[in-house]
Amino acid sequence: MDLGIRGKTALVCAASKGLGKGCAMALAREGANLVITARGAEALEATAAEIRKASGVQVRTVAGDITTAEGRAAALAACPEPDILVNNAGGPPPGDFRNWTRDDWLKAIDANMLTPIELIKAVIDPMLARKFGRIVNITSSAVKAPIAELGLSNGARSGLTGFVAGISKKTVANNVTINNLLPGRFWTDRLKGNAEFNAKQQGKTVEEVKRAMEQAIPAGRFGRIDEFGDYCAYLCSARAAYITGQNLLIDGGVYPGTF
Repeated sequence: MDLGIRGKTALVCAASKGLGKGCAMALAREGANLVITARGAEALEATAAEIRKASGVQVRTVAGDITTAEGRAAALAACPEPDILVNNAGGPPPGDFRNWTRDDWLKAIDANMLTPIELIKAVIDPMLARKFGRIVNITSSAVKAPIAELGLSNGARSGLTGFVAGISKKTVANNVTINNLLPGRFWTDRLKGNAEFNAKQQGKTVEEVKRAMEQAIPAGRFGRIDEFGDYCAYLCSARAAYITGQNLLIDGGVYPGTF
């Protein structure tokens, strides 16, 4: 299937590894040129070289923290009018809500709610004028099925979800869609950190917690990064013009509900 994005430009945040890298690679294989960001310059350059070799597209890199005003300014200077925006940032750490301070909450909200909103605000008008735009926010399956120890993430990402639900209805008539991708269990650094936290809490080894996590997935395995990337690429495609304001799970069947 031709996704209709060859020659488009995509800004992909936190793309040096994990789910962000999977999205960047999938978009590149569909012919989209990339600007990718991440905090670690070395890993970012290695990923850029890997993507160029695999796809032949143009890949520019911007090292910096997308959750800061300076990081966003640098990314937007390199890519002021992307056709595609993939918002992504590491989630806040797990813990007990009794231990979280006001500053912890503000940091989580700034990174996982206000940062994507600021980037959407910066790119939306040119998308509307061109009558093409695709925005995908990588959030979490915890938005639909909250996890107690991830309360900072639950709260901040739910705030973004509510914002997108409203604004996405205003943009779709001009062929600009905004959707949220809700990953379940992919063996990324984020999930490893959660496993380490739970292992310490439960007095188990990380490997024991990892096996229990995997066995609880109806698919019988963790998700693959390339699977997530392909899902993202479709949502960013010309084919997905009738999908907006949605929270789309990719979790191997873990979510227990009907709706």
